[in-house]
Amino acid sequence: MLWEKKLAQWAAEIQEQANISARLVLWNGQHYDFGHFATPQIIFHINSAAALPYLIKPNLSTLGEAYIKGKIDVAGKLADLIEIAYSLVENTTKPSAKLIHIYRRFAHLFAHTRTTDKKSIQYHYDLSNQFYQLWLDQNMVYSCAYFENGDEDLDTAQLKKIDHILTKIQLKPGHTLLDIGCGWGALVMRAAQKFGAKCVGVTLSQKQFELATERIKQAGLTHQIDLRLQDYRDITTALNEQFDRITSVGMFEHVGRKNLPSYFSKISALLKEDGIMMNHGITSTALKPGENSLGGDEFIDHYVFPNGELPHLSLVLAAMQQGGLETFDIENLRRHYARTLTFWSERFEQQAPKIKAWVNEEKFRIWRVYLAGSVYAFEHDDVAIYQIVCSKAGRSAHSLPWSRRYMYG
Repeated sequence: MLWEKKLAQWAAEIQEQANISARLVLWNGQHYDFGHFATPQIIFHINSAAALPYLIKPNLSTLGEAYIKGKIDVAGKLADLIEIAYSLVENTTKPSAKLIHIYRRFAHLFAHTRTTDKKSIQYHYDLSNQFYQLWLDQNMVYSCAYFENGDEDLDTAQLKKIDHILTKIQLKPGHTLLDIGCGWGALVMRAAQKFGAKCVGVTLSQKQFELATERIKQAGLTHQIDLRLQDYRDITTALNEQFDRITSVGMFEHVGRKNLPSYFSKISALLKEDGIMMNHGITSTALKPGENSLGGDEFIDHYVFPNGELPHLSLVLAAMQQGGLETFDIENLRRHYARTLTFWSERFEQQAPKIKAWVNEEKFRIWRVYLAGSVYAFEHDDVAIYQIVCSKAGRSAHSLPWSRRYMYG
């Protein structure tokens, strides 16, 4: 049969080119080896002929979809699975970067309206609070932690991340702080409790809003924190709402490349003349969309973060300047996010039986490969993450700090 010949040819080519420790086992017991080994690290169990179209000339999206749809099952360690999946794709015909770029531009052309953004946020974050509680830290901080010494546990590293941010923006008692995409409220609560700030937190996630409101009330911080179920674009300067400090942590990935100048322009309008803003967000290391994703961005866009877009750092800095902001500090936390995601992935695996009580098998598989795959992507420089501190452009040089010592004192 034609598909048998194609599978045999594919396996032989990979065996010769890459010698991967993996075996493909069909529903009828027939198998193909991708390398020379005594025992394979990974075994792909093909459950029916319906899986075969996903395997011929695969990319990360087709392999991921075959797995989450139950068309293939996998035996072996999760970390080995991710590494071998990358090897399989890299040693097979790569998808056209030009075609991916065209697809991504078309797919996101009309994506970022208030309605679609709200739906996308709620699709991802409103899965259930209990789902996230099972594998995040105790404060439910869903962004890159900060491992100052490299040996911190996750709870400590997440708290250090928040303090690192609030120290970077020189938050002082009495300052007003806006947190765009405030999640479950950990940053605004810390800013109020430790730094004495008056805070506004906005989110589009109903479930985040409900739990964060409850946590703020229990902590006795309602007089210091105004939590809103609101789009940041609807915060109006007509009501004289301007802030001494603004933070955006793990949110701007949802904005869209073409909307970045207007995003930063809105932030500039909400920032007081002597204010400081920090943007903490994931970036692509590819200059062009889809250039090094191997189909991974398609999988994430479809199953994890609808309408999410990762810009290159250079585009972010240009958009900041267009939006009226001057960058004065940039820190790469890629190593920190690889460690954070390792913690999340390990905790996800440990809590698998409980997680399956909150989500169906497909959702479980989506998140399982997403978290483990993200570890690999950050470890291998496919994506990065930066904290960028800025203020309004055009101010006197005297407003800028002499050094970074204040961040670590």
